[in-house]
Amino acid sequence: KVPVLILSFFQHALNSGIRRYHVAPVLCQRAKVAMSHFEPNEHINYEKLEKNINIVRKRLDRPLTLSEKIVYGHLDDPAKQEIERGKTYLRLRPDRVAMQDATAQMAMLQFISSGLPKVAVPSTIHCDHLIEAQSGGEKDLRRAKDINQEVYNFLATAGAKYGVGFWKPGSGIIHQIILENYSYPGVMLIGTDSHTPNGGGLGGICIGVGGADAVDVMAGIPWELKCPKVIGVKLTGKLSGWSSPKDVILKVAGILTVKGGTGAIIEYHGPGVDSISCTGMATICNMGAEIGATTSIFPYNARMKKYLGKTGRADIAALADEFQQHLIPDAGCQYDQVIEINLSELKPHINGPFTPDLAHPVSDIGAVAEKEGWPVDIRVGLIGSCTNSSYEDMGRSAAVAKQALAHGLKCKSKFTITPGSEQIRATIERDGYAQILRDVGGLVLANACGPCIGQWDRKDIKKGEKNTIVTSYNRNFTGRNDANPETHAFVTSPEIVTALSIAGTLKFNPETDYLTGADGKKFKLEAPDADELPKLEFDPGQDTYQYPPKDGSGQHVDVSPTSQRLQLLEPFDKWDGKDLEDMLILIKVKGKCTTDHISAAGPWLKFRGHLDNISNNLLIGAINIENGKANSVRNALTQEFGPVPDTARYYKKMGVKWAVIGDENYGEGSSREHAALEPRHLGGRVIITKSFARIHETNLKKQGLLPLTFADPADYNKIHPVDKLSIVGLADFAPGKPLKCIIKHPNGSQETIMLNHTFNESQIEWFQAGSALNRMKELQQKSS
Repeated sequence: KVPVLILSFFQHALNSGIRRYHVAPVLCQRAKVAMSHFEPNEHINYEKLEKNINIVRKRLDRPLTLSEKIVYGHLDDPAKQEIERGKTYLRLRPDRVAMQDATAQMAMLQFISSGLPKVAVPSTIHCDHLIEAQSGGEKDLRRAKDINQEVYNFLATAGAKYGVGFWKPGSGIIHQIILENYSYPGVMLIGTDSHTPNGGGLGGICIGVGGADAVDVMAGIPWELKCPKVIGVKLTGKLSGWSSPKDVILKVAGILTVKGGTGAIIEYHGPGVDSISCTGMATICNMGAEIGATTSIFPYNARMKKYLGKTGRADIAALADEFQQHLIPDAGCQYDQVIEINLSELKPHINGPFTPDLAHPVSDIGAVAEKEGWPVDIRVGLIGSCTNSSYEDMGRSAAVAKQALAHGLKCKSKFTITPGSEQIRATIERDGYAQILRDVGGLVLANACGPCIGQWDRKDIKKGEKNTIVTSYNRNFTGRNDANPETHAFVTSPEIVTALSIAGTLKFNPETDYLTGADGKKFKLEAPDADELPKLEFDPGQDTYQYPPKDGSGQHVDVSPTSQRLQLLEPFDKWDGKDLEDMLILIKVKGKCTTDHISAAGPWLKFRGHLDNISNNLLIGAINIENGKANSVRNALTQEFGPVPDTARYYKKMGVKWAVIGDENYGEGSSREHAALEPRHLGGRVIITKSFARIHETNLKKQGLLPLTFADPADYNKIHPVDKLSIVGLADFAPGKPLKCIIKHPNGSQETIMLNHTFNESQIEWFQAGSALNRMKELQQKSS
C-alpha cells in the first residue's frame, strides 16, 4: 500500500491548480481527484460511472455508444430505469450546474423561493452576457460594472449565501471558462445556456437547459431528460489548409438543418477525430445547438489529454486514462443515423444569412449573394465568441492578418475581436496575437458575449439599412447581433472572417483569389497555421473568481421592492380543475419563431431578473400571419391593433385566457426560460405548434403551460387569429393520450382537431400544481 504521507502529498498535488505533477496511474486510482482545483473537496467518481454502465450494459445486452455510457452512467436508478431511445424519460443525477448571468438571475430567484439553504451539487455563475460592446474591452467593462452593479451584487451575494462559485464580469464567456476549468471526460453538466454542449469537446455530456431545470439539480432532485437518440458522425481523413473544425459543424448543419438533431445527441467518431484539436472539438459541439441537438460529444483522446495537461489538470487526464474504456464508444455500437464526412475533402464553408443551416462553400458565396441580392460588401467582420475564441483560433486569425500587414494592407471592413476568457486575453496579449490583430485594424472587445448575443452598440449603420456582416459566431437569426432586421449575418471560421474582412467582400475566395498589396503587387494568402496551445504556460491574467464561503447562512441577499432590474417571484396559479374554454388567440405566428423572437435579448437583457418588466418584450419579434407585421396583433375584445405585450396584458386584466399558434421548431435557439415565463406571467395557457425545440418545450412545461402539437400539421391552417379555442378532456390528461381542441369560428361554426403532447406523469403534476416549482414545494411540505 502507498504510505499515508506519500498519498497525502500526492493528494495535495493533484488538487492544486497551481503546480502540476506527473503521477503514476496507480496513485491516481488510490488518490481522489478533484473535479476542479476551485473545488478541492468535490471529486470525480468514475467508479460510480463504471458501476452504472455495467448494470445497464448487462440489462440491455448490447454495445453502448459513448453518449449512452455517460448518460446512463448518471442514472438515478440504473437497475430499474426504463430505457428506450426517443421514448422513455430518464431520471438523471448530473455532476454540476453552470449559469450565465442573464439566466442565473431567474434561476437564483427560483432557488431562493424554493426555501433550500444551499445547493446540492457544485454550481457556478458566470458574468458574460451583460457587457455591451461599444468602444473597447476596458472601457466597456467599466461601464458594464457601473450599469449592472445591482445585478452583479445580487448574483455575488446569492452565490455566497447558497454555495455557488461566482465568476466576476471580465472573467470570460461561460463556455470557455467551463472548458478551461470544469468540463472533463465523462462529466454530466447542465448549464442555463443553449451552447453548454461546448464542453463535449472535452468528452463530457454538457446540456443546455432552462433555469427551472438547474434549480431541480441544485435542489438535489433527479433531473428528467427524454432518452436521447444518437446520431453518429463518422469523420475520416484529415483537416488541412483553410478548412477548420468550424467547417465540420457548418457542413453538418447544412445536412441536418436547424431541427434535424432535435431529441438526439450528436456523437463524433472515426479516425478523423484525432486530426482536430480539443478546442476545435469544442467549437463543433458548441454549434450543435443550431441543429437542435440535445448535446454533442467526442471520445476521449490524446488531444483532450494534451489540453487537460496545459490547463493544469494532468491529474484528471491520468485518471481518465485509467477509465478510458468508459470514455469511448463500444465496438459495434449502433447509431440511429450515421453521417460520414471526409475531412480531407471538406472545403471552407460560410452559412447564412438569417439561419445557421443555409450552408455554402466559401468559393460559391459571392456568386450566390449576387444572385440573391444580398449585399456583397462586408461592413463588419467579428471574430471570437464562445464558439471560436480559443488560442488556436486567435493564432490562425493572426497568421492571416500578419500576411496582410507584410504587404501593407489592413482590413477594409471594420473588425472586432472577442477573447473567450481572461486567460485567453492575457495569453494572446503576451504572445503578440492581440497586437497583430489590432495592427490590421481590429478592436479588442471585453471578455464577454458582446455582439454575438446582441450586446453591440453599433454606430456604423442606421436601423433598416441593408448590410452584410461576417462572424465566427454560432447564430445569425434576423436582428440577433445588432437588432437590425436588414443585417445579413453569415457565420464562418475566424480565419475566413479575417480574410474576408481584409478583402472587404463576400466575392473573395482566399483559396484561389489574389489581393493587391500597398506596392501594387498581387499576392495570395497562404493557409494559416498556428499552435493549438501556447508553447509557454497559459497566462491566467487577473484573478476573477469568488469562492463561496464554507458557511453562507449569514449572508444577506438584497432585492429592493422598487428595483427595475430584480423582482422576487410570486407563485403561478394552480390549475382550477376545469377545461380551458374559449381562449383567445394572442397571435398566430408565421414562419420561424426563435426564442429571440419570443423574448428578445440585446437591450432587454437588463430586465432578465425582473419578470414583469421583461414581459414587455413578449413575442415582439414574431410575425403575425394576419397582417405580416411584427409586434402588431388584433385585440379581440376591442378590435384594435396594438403591440403583443400590451394586448396580452389587456387580456390578463380582463381575466381572459389566451393561446399562441406557432409553426415548425417553435422556440429554437437560446435556452432562455423567459420565453416561457413571460407568456405564463401575462395570462397565456397553451402554445400550439407543428413542432417544438427541445429546451423550449421543457421550459413551457416547467412553468405550467401546455405545449401541444398538431396531430395533423395541416390543422395549423384551420385556426385563424379571430377564432376561439377550447382544450377539453383535461380531467383525463394522461401520458400518450392526445387532447381534443374545439375551434370556434366567428360565424358560429366549429371544428374539432386532436393535439399531441409529450407530458409524462410527473410533468402533468407540474401543470396541475401551476409550475414545477410549485410542485417541488408541495412535495417538500408533504415530507416535512
